[in-house]
Amino acid sequence: MDGITELPDTITDTDDPAVVVDGVSKRFRLYKDKPSSLKQRITSRRGAAYDEFWALRDVSFSVPRGSAFALVGHNGSGKSTLLRLMAGIHRPTTGTIQSKGRVSALLELGAGFHPELSGRENIYLNGSILGLTRREIASKIDEIVDFSGISDFIDSPVKVYSSGMYVRLGFSVAVHVNPDILIIDEVIAVGDEEFQRQCFDHLYKLRSQGVTIIVVSHSLALVQTMCDHAAWFDHGRLLHVGTAGDVVHQYLRKVNVSEAERMEVEAARASLADAGAEATQEPAPARQRPIVIEEVEFLGPNGEPTHVAEPKAPLTIRVHFSCRTPLENPLFSMAVENENDVFVANPGIQPTHSKGPTYVGPGHVDYRMEQLPLGPGEYTFTFAAHDTDGTTILDKKERFASLKVQPGPEVVYGVVDLLGEWTPLVADKGETG
Repeated sequence: MDGITELPDTITDTDDPAVVVDGVSKRFRLYKDKPSSLKQRITSRRGAAYDEFWALRDVSFSVPRGSAFALVGHNGSGKSTLLRLMAGIHRPTTGTIQSKGRVSALLELGAGFHPELSGRENIYLNGSILGLTRREIASKIDEIVDFSGISDFIDSPVKVYSSGMYVRLGFSVAVHVNPDILIIDEVIAVGDEEFQRQCFDHLYKLRSQGVTIIVVSHSLALVQTMCDHAAWFDHGRLLHVGTAGDVVHQYLRKVNVSEAERMEVEAARASLADAGAEATQEPAPARQRPIVIEEVEFLGPNGEPTHVAEPKAPLTIRVHFSCRTPLENPLFSMAVENENDVFVANPGIQPTHSKGPTYVGPGHVDYRMEQLPLGPGEYTFTFAAHDTDGTTILDKKERFASLKVQPGPEVVYGVVDLLGEWTPLVADKGETG
C-alpha cells in the first residue's frame, strides 16, 4: 500500500520486550450450513462446506516492557483477535506469541464470569484462573470490591448485574491481580464518566510500576495521550507500527482521505439530483436582492476543495456571490454551530463606515485560518451578506454548508482550541529545588 512506512528497528529490536509476536496468522472457518442440533453438528461437521476467513496474516512486532501499547484500525481489522491470541484464548494458525510474566485480560463484557455465581465468588474464580492462590485473593478482595464500587451487590448473582457493573467488577479484578501484562479491549467505554476516570488513574499508576499495558481503542486522543507506541491494522494486516503519534497520524491520513472521497461522491450525487429535478424560477424576493450568496467552498492546505478538515490545519472558507446591481463594499459574516446545535462562533467583516469599491456581477470572498481552531465533530455554517454599514442583511443562507473535522495529529479536546502557548515554568523566587 502506498504511503506505508517500514517497521522501525526501535520497536522490533527491543532489548527487553514483554510480548513478541512473530509471523502470526489466524484462520477461522465460516461454515455455510449451521447445524440445528448436537447430533447434526457431530455427524456433519467433518464434511460440511465452509469458507476460510483469515483474521490476521503474517503479523510481527514487539511490545516494549513497561510501555503502553495500542492497537488501532477499523472494525474487523483483527485487533480484538490479536488480543485474544495474546491472552491465550485462541491459538495462532501459524506463528508464535511469547509473553513474559503474568497476563491479565479484560476483553469483553462478562468474560470469565459465571452468571449463577455471586460477584464475590467470581472474584475467586477469576483470580484462580489467573494463577492466584485463595490466600492471595482473600488478601486483595476488599480492595477489589472497594474499587469496583458495587459492594452492595457483591454477594448477588452476576446475572442480575447491569453492563456497567460487569465492567466495574471485571476491570477491578484484572488490575488487582498484580499483572505483568494487562490486556484491555475497549470495554471501559461502557462505564460511566466517573469510573472511566478512576480506571485511567489506576492505569497510570500501573504504568509507573512497570506494568505493560496493551489496549484496543477507537479513541485516538486517548491513544496519543496515554500510549507510547501503537500498531495499525487493516483487514488483518499490520500496516504500521511506531510511536503512538506517528501511527495515529498515518491512520488518520488514510481515514480522512477515504472520508473526503466518500463525501465528494455524495456531493456529486446530490448535485446530479438537483440538476435532474424540475427547474424552477427563483422566487421574486430573491430576484430583487442586490446580492446573492451562490456557493461556499472549503479549501484545504493545498488549496483543493474538501469536505473534511483537521484541527490546527490551514483552512480557507470561500464564499461565492453575485451582485445583481452595483453594490458598494458589501460585508459578509458566518455563524458556526456544532452537531449539538451549540453556537460556536460568528466571525464577520467589521464595517469601516467609509466609501469602498463598487461591485457588480460574480465574485468571492475568503475567510482564511492558518490553524483551524475547531475540535473533531460535525459543523454547519450559516452565511449572510450585509450592506456596507452592516445594519441590513441583503441575503442569508441558513445552514448552507457543512464541514466534518476529523481527529488529526494535533489533539483538541474541546469544541475549540484557544491556540495559545504555555510559557516555560518560572519559579517565583528564582529557585527550582
